[in-house]
Amino acid sequence: MEQWQEERRRIVAGARRIVIKVGSAVLTCPEGLDLRVVGRLVDQVAALHDRGMEIVLVTSGAVAAGRAVLGQGACACVVHKQAASAVGQSRLMHAYDEAFARFGKISAQVLLTKDDLRRRERFLNARNTMTELLQWKVIPVVNENDTVAVEELKFGDNDALSVMVANLVGADLVVNLTSAAGVFDDNPQDNPQAQPLTCIEDIDVLPIASICRGKTQAGTGGMRSKLLAARRAARLGIPTLIVSGREKFALERVFSGEELGTWVRPRRNLSGRKFWLAYHLDPAGVVRVDAGAARALRERGKSLLAAGVVGVEGQFGVGALVKVLDPEGRTVGVGLTNFKASELRRIQGLNSAQIEAILGTCPHPEVIHRDNLVLDETL
Repeated sequence: MEQWQEERRRIVAGARRIVIKVGSAVLTCPEGLDLRVVGRLVDQVAALHDRGMEIVLVTSGAVAAGRAVLGQGACACVVHKQAASAVGQSRLMHAYDEAFARFGKISAQVLLTKDDLRRRERFLNARNTMTELLQWKVIPVVNENDTVAVEELKFGDNDALSVMVANLVGADLVVNLTSAAGVFDDNPQDNPQAQPLTCIEDIDVLPIASICRGKTQAGTGGMRSKLLAARRAARLGIPTLIVSGREKFALERVFSGEELGTWVRPRRNLSGRKFWLAYHLDPAGVVRVDAGAARALRERGKSLLAAGVVGVEGQFGVGALVKVLDPEGRTVGVGLTNFKASELRRIQGLNSAQIEAILGTCPHPEVIHRDNLVLDETL
């Protein structure tokens, strides 16, 4: 038995808090929401719940369900899509409520936007709420709040949302149920010779763009978004299992030890806090640095000092997230700044003594402390 197989069996057998993501391509049919699929999914989730597992279900399907009711032409623009989501979300949640009730389970609707998780106080409140629900043996059913989310507050797809939720609740495992049988070394729709990948040892070196072309019609992501989400999870130290949601009893078989789908191995190089910095916040400005500062940040794990700053773009305050660029315009990383933009423009290129002469005593001599910096190689 190979190392990854032992790892997979150990983690799957020992997982107690699991995020299960299911996409529109699995849940819907041309007539809208496929209640038979919902029923089979809930049957398996309830069985895992009976075994003492804490399950968070991240579900797509609201827009597709609403589209089927309103007609295909009703989703031509953002406003129509949001209206379709409003129509479909109630039907989606009603289907889950009824299905879980047949097994004596209580489900709870949780609708999130990116803003709910990028503001630290709201992030902590959401975590406390989810923790309480899980302690009450409730199964949270999570979806993006498409009805009210504007573009800059959207996660982009529920694959990304599933990893954010995994970080939120401290999950042991993410199971991504998709319409494919797992990950292949090429797009099987274009290349009939494409081979399945049973394990991705290091997702950071996987050529995601070249092996993932195209996406399903019902959803917004396709395999590319699932692999990008799995890469984020891996960097948080959480493994991902990408498996067909159309396979009969897929969840039951997976948690009985059968090796279905593709196992994406974890590799922790981001703390939960740095993960939040990297993926929940949007940079408020840009700080350009010289070559020496870029090398110190990348190769020696140093903090960013004002002496290495050569340019400042945007208007931001103390504590804002900023993007750090090298002389070639490549991203070095993102971090929280100890100076507002107007101050940083006055002190760029200066040493500590010169800074104090201009700004007075500074409690934080670093522009960005290394503890508040996430390098691009880990993004």
